[in-house]
Amino acid sequence: MPTPEPPAPHPTEIKLHQASRVLEIAFADGSAFRLPYEFLRVYSPSAEVRGHGPGQETLQVGKRDVAIKEVEAVGHYAIRPTFSDGHDSGIYSWDYLHDLGTRQEDLWQRYLDRMAAAGACREPK
Repeated sequence: MPTPEPPAPHPTEIKLHQASRVLEIAFADGSAFRLPYEFLRVYSPSAEVRGHGPGQETLQVGKRDVAIKEVEAVGHYAIRPTFSDGHDSGIYSWDYLHDLGTRQEDLWQRYLDRMAAAGACREPK
């Protein structure tokens, strides 16, 4: 008999810290993460950023100073932030936010490596 999957993580608290540009999220499983707005923006789950399949990702450049202007709840399973650069099509499920938090260090280094390989800059133009 297959092992049942653990329940999806559910947030108990979400805070936007505008001065430091960090989304703080705590989950019922006891985990908590501080996710910089820039990190959330460059790892947006939207098709605009991720493409429609492997290898179709669009490298997001110049996002160091991006802010979150507002956050909209999407049902009981996600949020949709509106970023200061106008991006608002990413729907961040609780699972996705938990995964980003868990893998933050590795994902951030991967992003920095991709930026360096492309000769791109985090600074806005």
